Amino acid sequence: MGSPRALGVTAAAIFLVAGSLRASTAKATFAGGCFWCMEAEFEELPGVVSVTSGYTGGSVKNPTYEQVSSGTTGHAESVEVVFDPSKVTYEKLVDVYWTNIDPLTVNGQFCDRGEQYRTVIFFHDEEQRRIAEESKKRVEARLGARVVTQIVPASAFYPAEEHHQHFSKKNPLRYGQYRKGCGRDELLQQIWGVTPVEEKAKP
Repeated sequence: MGSPRALGVTAAAIFLVAGSLRASTAKATFAGGCFWCMEAEFEELPGVVSVTSGYTGGSVKNPTYEQVSSGTTGHAESVEVVFDPSKVTYEKLVDVYWTNIDPLTVNGQFCDRGEQYRTVIFFHDEEQRRIAEESKKRVEARLGARVVTQIVPASAFYPAEEHHQHFSKKNPLRYGQYRKGCGRDELLQQIWGVTPVEEKAKP
């Protein structure tokens, strides 16, 4: 067993390394309708460390999918994106977000309707707020219409049940049927003039 001093040095080194790892990543939180679809669009983006489907923006602690689906908790289906700012910028994440949603429809996305499917950018600091607000103005100019997507401070985020995580990978057939049945890609093409894949590939 090492000396107390050696153990103290080791603990300090571990703490510094852990702190360095935390500092090398940041969080972004978005609501864009069905979290299955939002999760899939961010998971393969270079620089993204992890994507978690969940619920945020409501008043009930630890809500279930059934509670959120009822539209009574105030939460929105959302994704929490952990990313490496040295590999992908927050601006890029916001750009990918916009072109995967319908920013002109209140309380609904594609075939899903209700407050739980509203579009929101939940900012984690003032820099994210500034970037989101400026980006929203550019989107309004591009589309020539009022964008209803909210930009609000991030609050408690509750991960969804395990069977909702990485749904497109675990259930590709059901995911593909849902996405096609909702007409998601067709409407995105109409709004943005490009498919999500084409937009995500832009530098």
